[in-house]
Amino acid sequence: MLTRRFLCGAMAATLFIPAAKAQEMPVYFATDGAAMAGYDAVSYFDDGVPLRGHPEYRVVWKGAEWYFVSAENRDAFERDPRAFAPQFGGYCAYAMAQGQLISTDPTAWQVVNGRLYLTHSPAIEQMWRSDTAEYIRMAEAHWPGILYEQ
Repeated sequence: MLTRRFLCGAMAATLFIPAAKAQEMPVYFATDGAAMAGYDAVSYFDDGVPLRGHPEYRVVWKGAEWYFVSAENRDAFERDPRAFAPQFGGYCAYAMAQGQLISTDPTAWQVVNGRLYLTHSPAIEQMWRSDTAEYIRMAEAHWPGILYEQ
């Protein structure tokens, strides 16, 4: 049996998942199946602001649906999804540094060295920005093993 602990704000929940199902879990955090709550991953890089995507410009990748504002953004993502997808599966980068899986707010973000990092909230984003390089190092030590801990 796999135990996964999710935190959301001040609330915490433990989710028990049979080990056989754990390997089927999507790598990318997706609310109702939509990665990044439907925001266009390419827009963070091209427009410098997160924009909501549209279902008509949809791609399924790594078990999640990704929405885009245009066919051009969708096509750019399809050519190289790893260049645009958020690090740590779209889970909160600051929480990942602490060894936790936490949901994200796609409007709380930062691009560092060409990589997109999402955080849980604007307040968490400010904590993340206080020592980004160290938090990235710490989070990388937990990722992706945290998805499959037993």
